[in-house]
Amino acid sequence: MMLNWLAGFLVLIIKLTVVLFFLLFVAAYLVWVERKFLARLQIRYGPNRAGKFGLLQPLADVVKMLTKEDTVPDGADKAFFLIAPAIVATTAFVMFAVVPFGSDLTLFGRKIPMVVTDLNIGLLFVFALSSLGVYGVALGGWASNSKYGLLGGIRGAAQMISYELSLGLSLIPIIMLAHSFSIVDIVDAQASYPFIVVQPVAFIIFMISAMAESKRIPFDLPEAENELVAGYHTEYSGMRFGLFFLGEYVNMMVFGGIVSVLFLGGWRGPFLPSFLWLFIKILLVALFMIWVRGTLPRLRYDQLMTIGWKVLIPVALLNILATAAVGVMIH
Repeated sequence: MMLNWLAGFLVLIIKLTVVLFFLLFVAAYLVWVERKFLARLQIRYGPNRAGKFGLLQPLADVVKMLTKEDTVPDGADKAFFLIAPAIVATTAFVMFAVVPFGSDLTLFGRKIPMVVTDLNIGLLFVFALSSLGVYGVALGGWASNSKYGLLGGIRGAAQMISYELSLGLSLIPIIMLAHSFSIVDIVDAQASYPFIVVQPVAFIIFMISAMAESKRIPFDLPEAENELVAGYHTEYSGMRFGLFFLGEYVNMMVFGGIVSVLFLGGWRGPFLPSFLWLFIKILLVALFMIWVRGTLPRLRYDQLMTIGWKVLIPVALLNILATAAVGVMIH
């Protein structure tokens, strides 16, 4: 009994370590991909000094962040000021714990689930952590003792709370189709076809809401540089600014993973290993977000709120009713 417990604990630690380093590595190079992709869209080169094709640029950025002075403004609430970036980065990392990254692996006659933890309320876990991420943005802006930071924090809190509603409502039809809150069960329910085929409206609502939750252009109102300098992280420097930055790109990976497992069949696909299929789908979702950033202008704040409250939420509610009606007619 004790041996089984130790083996299970060791497997859990290994999976946590693999997922953590995977997210850190991919998030770092997603910055490089974004800078290169946007540069090509704008007919320029992008990073090309640090290493071949600029491939060492992420490492140079990390060194720069670690060696910069970590300052705290006079009058700032030091405790909250220091902890806010950690909240943003930590919640982003922990959300990936319920995303299955491959089919079960058999090792020494023991079946090992390719997910850190399979919670029967996996989706609720994701939304709970996504809600906690709001505190990092709001506290970072408020604790800075800066008007720009405060405005960015208020904007961020209002935006993220508003779009959480449409984000959650868009997934109710998925739960109805899979009959489960477990993300592993939702992937299993897509054995015949991915849910994007039967729920394209939910997919579109979720993608728009996910970009707003990640504060990506055209929804980057909390850090609009032409209005608020840098918004809620204006007063941050060094690695604490880096944690906000890291949290944004890990969030892109996490939402890419959620989109993949809820709408695109998760790790399912022919010929290639299952974890590679999930990685490809996550990368495609991230590239789409980057493409949108290089294409669309920033919305006005009233337009942002109008889309969330007057368009996405009513359409999501209608989609729930339509899904329920079709389900009743079929059964």
